[in-house]
Amino acid sequence: MKQHSLSLFQQSSGVLLYSAALLCLWLCVGPVAQAQSPTAKELAARVDARYNHLKSLQAHFVEQYDGMGIQRTESGTLLLKKPGRMRWSYDEPQGKLFVLDGHSAYSYTPGDSQAQRVPARQLDDLRSPLRFLLGHTRLEKELSGISLTSIADGFRLTGVPAGMEQRVRSLSLDVTADGTIQAIRMAEIDGATTDFHFSNIRENIPTRDSDFVFVPPAGVGVVEGLPPM
Repeated sequence: MKQHSLSLFQQSSGVLLYSAALLCLWLCVGPVAQAQSPTAKELAARVDARYNHLKSLQAHFVEQYDGMGIQRTESGTLLLKKPGRMRWSYDEPQGKLFVLDGHSAYSYTPGDSQAQRVPARQLDDLRSPLRFLLGHTRLEKELSGISLTSIADGFRLTGVPAGMEQRVRSLSLDVTADGTIQAIRMAEIDGATTDFHFSNIRENIPTRDSDFVFVPPAGVGVVEGLPPM
């Protein structure tokens, strides 16, 4: 009986020692593994891959502009559908709308007598922050001098949009480790900044083609305008 008890004690001790060894290994190695961060190139590739493979997306957004003596905060719902279609429906100010139907972009603000239309290719040429949500570009190619910093909720990719060096000082994307864009910030040479923050993100939801058709309100005409930024 004593031998049996001793054997059980030895087995229990062995299990405890093994468990303790595993705990020590986790405590020593775990934080090191968690501290490892992706490179800017690796994270940019994750962003590209994520948005290139999305079919649709819905999110709540908050848009903040600060520049030229103006501070403005607006919000609403973003609806995206591949290829190249977007609908930004504003709750604040109510009725404001930005629609990209794949061919043209339409921008309307309540109270205006006209809505503005811009060819979609001009938005691409200007490399608007909205382009990155369309998932048809490579961040590493489009942002020169791209760098990576750690932030509270993930990482920040920052660079200068190619061809916009005379106007834009930097463009930053706040992203999670899996490549989800949570915020976009454009800082212009003149000091103006535009921020987009996204929440309640839902991916690959059902959408209708009619959601991306701009129908001007009664009495509102459509004119060719400057590309919205």
